Amino acid sequence: MEAGAHIERRVERVHFETDRHLIIGNVTLPPGGYQSRLSDSLNRPDISFIPIVDVEVSSLDGGDPERHDFIVIGKDQIRIAFPIGEVPPEQPPDY
Repeated sequence: MEAGAHIERRVERVHFETDRHLIIGNVTLPPGGYQSRLSDSLNRPDISFIPIVDVEVSSLDGGDPERHDFIVIGKDQIRIAFPIGEVPPEQPPDY
């Protein structure tokens, strides 16, 4: 069993905007209940950064988007954030 495979979680595709960039990527959240909404993560005072995977970063001034496997965005840089939709869970490999 892979480390962390037993932890329940869900992944949401999220749209973020800063003063200069549009960032779209996947954010991991709890499956439900306490602290399960994107807004809960953004409002937590003990967290200053949001980790994002499978990321596309575009300049608001135009140009080609850049793809990254992982970035971290400072919450104080976020001007707009909203969920686009839930990402289906990955299927475990068949061995």
